[in-house]
Amino acid sequence: MPQPLKAEDIDSKTDPTVARQWDDETPKKEQVDDFYKIVDSLKTGLLSTNRPGVGPVARSMAIAKRDGPDFIFLANNNSQKFEDIDHDKTALLTFQNSSNQDWVSITGEVTVTSNDESKVKEVYHKGTNAWFGDLGDGVHTGGPEDPRMTLIEVKAKYIAYWKHNTSTSLGFVKEVTQASLTGQVADTGLNRQFTEEDIKGMREYSQ
Repeated sequence: MPQPLKAEDIDSKTDPTVARQWDDETPKKEQVDDFYKIVDSLKTGLLSTNRPGVGPVARSMAIAKRDGPDFIFLANNNSQKFEDIDHDKTALLTFQNSSNQDWVSITGEVTVTSNDESKVKEVYHKGTNAWFGDLGDGVHTGGPEDPRMTLIEVKAKYIAYWKHNTSTSLGFVKEVTQASLTGQVADTGLNRQFTEEDIKGMREYSQ
């Protein structure tokens, strides 16, 4: 339900939406399970890298594998994003579910693995070749042995996510509309975060 804006929200320079929805009470394991449920339901995210002289540049990427709180992608090493990564290993990975507004933001460090590593074969699937094409030379086949095939791994350093607590998309709209009409603050979900220490524990638990 919408909640009233209070004078202390203004005096303390608090963002009332974040304050009302911030969740540090739910047990950490439940928060981790909810995080995995959200990202596992979303097969594609936006991977943002930092381009010299430009700033953040994002592109849609399909997840090849999730390894605990870390994410693996397959990409063409002729892509300019590899130049971005050479310049700055920091990346931002984001997901959003348009049906319920759940979102995830992951700040991490990128590592790159060329196609001579067996890990590429572990995450490769047949549909991947649609994004590479087959030159017909027996080398550039779009398969796991293709020299263009490169693995990108985003090792999480900080994770923030928001989980809806309205039962339907209509309930979300109703909550926001009611808050707008009454001058109150919408309370539509739960805001959570994982620090580096939390993420370290998530890796250890997933092994």
